[in-house]
Amino acid sequence: MRGTEEVQESMFSYVSAERRVPADHPLRPVREIVDEVLRGLSKDFEGMYGKTARPSIAPEKLLRALVLQALYTVRSERMLMEQLDYNLLFRWFVGLEIDDPIWDVTVFTKNRQRLLDGDVAQLFLKAVVEQAKERKLLSSEHFTVDGTVIQAWAGHKSFKKKEGGENQKPPEDNDPGNPTINFRGEKRGNDTHQSTTDPESRLHRKGGKESHLSYLGHVLMENRNGLVVEAVLSQATGTAERDEAVKMIGTVAHGHRVTVGADKAYDTKNFVEQLRAMEATPHVAENICRNRVSAIDQRTVRHEGYAISQKKRKRVEEIFGWMKTVGMMRQTRHRGKDRVGWMFTFTAAAYNLVRIRNLMAAAA
Repeated sequence: MRGTEEVQESMFSYVSAERRVPADHPLRPVREIVDEVLRGLSKDFEGMYGKTARPSIAPEKLLRALVLQALYTVRSERMLMEQLDYNLLFRWFVGLEIDDPIWDVTVFTKNRQRLLDGDVAQLFLKAVVEQAKERKLLSSEHFTVDGTVIQAWAGHKSFKKKEGGENQKPPEDNDPGNPTINFRGEKRGNDTHQSTTDPESRLHRKGGKESHLSYLGHVLMENRNGLVVEAVLSQATGTAERDEAVKMIGTVAHGHRVTVGADKAYDTKNFVEQLRAMEATPHVAENICRNRVSAIDQRTVRHEGYAISQKKRKRVEEIFGWMKTVGMMRQTRHRGKDRVGWMFTFTAAAYNLVRIRNLMAAAA
């Protein structure tokens, strides 16, 4: 006998969001790590907020929501608020009860700005790294550095001559919203041009690909399990990858010798000398194409550890691949170096959360 479809709204629910989430759901271990991290950051949060005035969104809930945005590829804060409104899994992870009201998207964005001003993304990443260290998942001796292009939220049409320069060629049509601009024959460079949409972005090309208005994201990875130890964003310049790499290596190369793997772009005399001065062994891939002389000699290449570092360093591409596809960092949705850098660092921390969960599950 076929049953009848009866639609009737229930007035009450006696099942909490906690009970609705399965005990073996993959978000549960992530939530446990995030809660430990946030408990450690509680004192830092106290210094960011005044003692009086209207209460803000709890920073713990706001950060949990941003973690979900990265893990589930939610492309805007507006869509994130929509998911929080009806998705019980999201409500449970953030710490909202079923009947709790959802924040207005503009309020959420303004509260996030306070965390940006307090550089909470770096604090969050360091706390996640500490959790990995407590679980003995980190190497303290072997690392890899690399950088990647983060396309800015700005188009070529916004790349115009700076004030005082010659006038841009006039549009060829009468569409003021999306004019047709002819760049043919015009020399365009970062010295003479600047984006009106995101002035801090720079026109950059890497690996023989087409140029885009971009930033450069840099990570320092430990080689044992491929976790991000440091993450930073810079303006796109020809030397930014090596300059930022030296800074990041300086945070781990103190008191003991470390090895640093890198690709051919880092095979320069200056970079290798800087690493050796910091007691860091440069396991950099030899750039010997076109009869070029490599800065790496047989003192380094002959050792077995060099070959191991060259094999391990390729795992850094897994980090960039996840951050660009799942974490939506292929082209940033934000403008300005500080804001884009905040999101890049926070996305790197989200990657670590997933990686730590997977390593814990494999060890169980």
